[in-house]
Amino acid sequence: MKNIISRRILKTSKYSLQGLLSAWKSEEAFRIEVILLLVLLPAAFFIGKSAVEICLLIMSLFIVLIVELLNTGLEKAIDRISMDINHISGFVKDVGSAAVAISLIQALVVWAVIYFTNR
Repeated sequence: MKNIISRRILKTSKYSLQGLLSAWKSEEAFRIEVILLLVLLPAAFFIGKSAVEICLLIMSLFIVLIVELLNTGLEKAIDRISMDINHISGFVKDVGSAAVAISLIQALVVWAVIYFTNR
C-alpha cells in the first residue's frame, strides 16, 4: 500500500511539474506573475503583522497563479478544439481572462488593506 501511494505521489508530482514548466515556457503572464510572487513573498513577512495577515498576503499571490493556470488550460483546450473564430470559444476565453483579472484585483485589495492598516 505504501509503495502504491508513493508511486502515485511521484507520478502526480511529475505531471504537476510538467504543467508548471509548460505554463512557464508558453505564457508570458504566468512568468510575470511568478516573478511577482518571488518578489512579494519575502515582502509579505515584513508587511504582515500577524500570522493570519502573512498567510492572507501569500495566499492572495498563489490564487493569482492558480487562476492563471486554469485560464491557460481553458485557452489551450479551446484552441485544440478549433482555431476558428466562434462566439462560444470567445466567451470562454473572455470569462477565463476576467477570472484572472478578478484574482489580481483581490490580491491588490488584500495587499493594500493590510499594508495601509499596518502603517
